[in-house]
Amino acid sequence: MQINGIQIDDTFAEAFNMRGTRVIITAQNLKWAYHAANAMTGFATSVIGCGVEAGIERELTPDETPDSRAGVSILMFAMGSKVLMQQLETRMGQCILTCPTAAAFAGIESEDKISLGKNLRYFGDGYQTSKLIDSKRYWRIPVMDGEFLVQETTGMVRAIGGGNFLILAASQPQALAAAEVAIEAMKKTPNVIMPFPGGVVRSGSKVGSKYPKMFASTNDAFCPTLKGLVKTELSDEIESVMEIVIDGLTFEDIANAMKVGIEAIYHLGEKSGVKRISAGNYGGKLGPHHFKLHEILAKS
Repeated sequence: MQINGIQIDDTFAEAFNMRGTRVIITAQNLKWAYHAANAMTGFATSVIGCGVEAGIERELTPDETPDSRAGVSILMFAMGSKVLMQQLETRMGQCILTCPTAAAFAGIESEDKISLGKNLRYFGDGYQTSKLIDSKRYWRIPVMDGEFLVQETTGMVRAIGGGNFLILAASQPQALAAAEVAIEAMKKTPNVIMPFPGGVVRSGSKVGSKYPKMFASTNDAFCPTLKGLVKTELSDEIESVMEIVIDGLTFEDIANAMKVGIEAIYHLGEKSGVKRISAGNYGGKLGPHHFKLHEILAKS
């Protein structure tokens, strides 16, 4: 498939099952809501080393938040419910409780509940108080700037991680510029995050390694400096590859984000230096969710 001079490979992105949650963070203003959210989603690019993948989903206006203050929603994903619960609770205590004027609320409803403030309330040392509003429990924890307001629980749902596509370009600046354009477009799609720095990852990986202790290593087939040394996926004209990884609440959410991102790139045309769009997979052995590029782009 060729669109505006850019080749779209007939391949698929391979993704796997995860557990996910959403948290709404508010504060005195957006500046402090972002301080809290950025701290909470730090060191959360990949479950390979971070345990959790997290990111800011979008800004929220005062009429969208429980306490009528400006805020942001964040999404967090992990490979299992136990890890997600541990990571959420730890990050709540270290990043939201500590942030001036911040408050935290459930961002998703489900039968499965995990703690936001259920255990964090004990920081109040017996002076914490609770209130039940519309069958939802909230905790008020005394802190030095006043009170920390937090909902007792939020929902946990089945989700998907690892949707992706690869941008193959003639130079590093061109690959990165195209990735930035895609990310800006994808940020407007709901229910997804792109967890790597700026939404982009340069260190795409493959399963396994020559070193026994490593279960993931560099995706050598897409490394430009290894042409001639390995079985490469790159033609002579391609000198840089960037990957965008997407986690989402549903298959459709990820497919929509991928479509939006890829379309943003091919609208740039061949003058952008982008030669191909491809995707990372392991022959279907990694996960059950396969995002076929041609099918995604064919959807209206």
